[in-house]
Amino acid sequence: MRLIAELIDWHDDMTALRRDLHRHPELAYEEHRTAALVAEQLTGYGIDVHRGLGGTGVVGTLRQGRANRAIALRADMDALAMRELNEFEHASAHDGKMHGCGHDGHTVMLLGAARYLAAHRDFDGTVHFIFQPAEEGQAGAAAMIKDGLFEQFPVESVWGMHNFPPIPVGRFVTRSGPFLACSDTVQVEINGMGGHGAMPHLARSPVNVACSVIQALNEFVAQEIDTQIPTTFTVGRIHGGDALNVIPDTVAFGGTMRSFSDAARDRFEAGLHRIVDGICASRGIEGKATYTRNYPPLVNTAEETGRAARAAARVVGEENVTTNGKRIMGSEDFAFMLRERPGNYVMLGNGDSSGSGACMVHNPHYDFNDNILPIGATYWVELVRELLPPQSG
Repeated sequence: MRLIAELIDWHDDMTALRRDLHRHPELAYEEHRTAALVAEQLTGYGIDVHRGLGGTGVVGTLRQGRANRAIALRADMDALAMRELNEFEHASAHDGKMHGCGHDGHTVMLLGAARYLAAHRDFDGTVHFIFQPAEEGQAGAAAMIKDGLFEQFPVESVWGMHNFPPIPVGRFVTRSGPFLACSDTVQVEINGMGGHGAMPHLARSPVNVACSVIQALNEFVAQEIDTQIPTTFTVGRIHGGDALNVIPDTVAFGGTMRSFSDAARDRFEAGLHRIVDGICASRGIEGKATYTRNYPPLVNTAEETGRAARAAARVVGEENVTTNGKRIMGSEDFAFMLRERPGNYVMLGNGDSSGSGACMVHNPHYDFNDNILPIGATYWVELVRELLPPQSG
């Protein structure tokens, strides 16, 4: 690995800062302490700071040279609403809140790169450092865009990075085209007619209809969505009834639909309404289906993926950079930014050398691997050098 010497020297500082953020997690749109700390750090580096986009977002701007070009590097700041089960010294001080996805590490790696670039300025152009709130299901990227992110800070490309425990430390994985899936939610309510369990002929059971709808939706995904487009529908919640011998009036269930294609989203949404309306009508009861589009598929552009790979290769070597990585059914709201500007999203290895991985994100025992802080920060610096090379002479 070819890491920047100063970033190695700053490893202890970055680790202390990362663990401070881990100990003080903040949920979506509540990242006030985190945003203040980020702004303080950037100001101390001599970087211009703008606050308030998306509520608690922070943008640092660093200009150098004469080139009329600008790029944006993005890190997320929010934590998860989950109880941490770790017992180390920097475990969460706030019960029910935890940095269970590594956004504390993402923030610090980008701050490390900002510190180095501000000190050396070996690039030509403008770098905007975006520290985004509310990635965990609350669409902070969309909120910043709505508040005028790219109007106030015009850029030609935008770049993101996430730690990934299934990948060993010292490796990067990305791919051109769809990389992460959409994350859409399905809510269905079946309204029947309750009655005694011993006399079902006097009732209209919403339980049976809910089972039929769920089965039909699974068959729909298998039979009517193009098999070349990975798509999954999962029911995660179902509620209805209280007593074993009582047919309830109402059953409600909900789940998620994930795919890498907007066309598949359109087709599934239409199929959902057709199936719910049809099955309910055939049973003489009523149903209501709600399909909510949350995060779109994350799509990397081809040229930018190649440039991200070149920057990563300068850090860990070409043999440790995978540019045809497997698509991931998880979602990421950086997808909103990639819909506005070309760019790339890359996974940074956070696991052990055996390839078996470390504790997965969104697990109450997860902790960010501080060993990768200089790796991620060096990648950001090399990416800036790749995109905004200094003029010679």
